[in-house]
Amino acid sequence: MQKIELKIYGLSYSHSQSSAYALILGEKEGDRRLPIIVGGLEAQAIAIEVENMKPARPLTHDLFKAFADSYHVVVKEIIINKFHEGIFYSVIICDDGKREVEIDSRTSDAVAIALRFSCPIYTYEQVMSVAGVIMDVKEEESSSDQIVKAENEWAQYSIQVLEEKLAKAIEKEDYEQASIIRDEINSRENK
Repeated sequence: MQKIELKIYGLSYSHSQSSAYALILGEKEGDRRLPIIVGGLEAQAIAIEVENMKPARPLTHDLFKAFADSYHVVVKEIIINKFHEGIFYSVIICDDGKREVEIDSRTSDAVAIALRFSCPIYTYEQVMSVAGVIMDVKEEESSSDQIVKAENEWAQYSIQVLEEKLAKAIEKEDYEQASIIRDEINSRENK
């Protein structure tokens, strides 16, 4: 089966399920997107790596990477290989130089690991044709704007206060909140 390479287009709070996030993966060469609902902890693990944040202590996926590196195991690729009853299934393809192994994984964990190993994420046409949606750029931008407006409780604070709150959030290892505060600081500095 021919694989379709995907990239991460976004991660936002899911309005359809509480305490969940929507991870948007899309074709590198196309307009179709795979919206995948992930839990808060998995979303945090993905966001930390996407935003190049460094936690004070290693998270589970960082530990997985350190363990694999210690035993010379390379993650070659991630494949979202099945969509059944609303659930995405994935495999992690690993190689230790002697053999290649396929490990079953939740898609959210597989994506978090792919980011840490800088390896490609793929799916198959059969998954994309069933679960993929076509989104135009304007639609994606307007949904992102709505998310920013809904979460912008930080607009009332000065940059100095935001920087203090950012430091405290990182210290508490609340990377989800730290990411939101950092985005608020960056949006003001870019004006």
